[in-house]
Amino acid sequence: MTDRELLELAAKEAGYTCVWGQPGGVLWWRIDPDTARIWNPLADDGDALRLAVKLGLKLNVCVTSGAAQVGGIGTFVEIDFDADPYAATRRAIVRAAAKMYKET
Repeated sequence: MTDRELLELAAKEAGYTCVWGQPGGVLWWRIDPDTARIWNPLADDGDALRLAVKLGLKLNVCVTSGAAQVGGIGTFVEIDFDADPYAATRRAIVRAAAKMYKET
């Protein structure tokens, strides 16, 4: 699954309306028709944390095993991290959200 597909599914699970802006493929979500901002929980720690909280996800970052684990209702995602535990945790959150959407 591409990053764009992951982001679209995660946004849908969170109840956000997605609109792809600009040729570079930046994902925008709209709170209402008059406001929009860039939303990318794969790259932004704040967006990822807000997504995890909104969906009630449980996070476990295990430094000894080198994995980020995210669980939700009937969902579990684990991603090993090499050099960047933050990126792995953000990706695990987005993958869990996308998985939750696909399973409903």
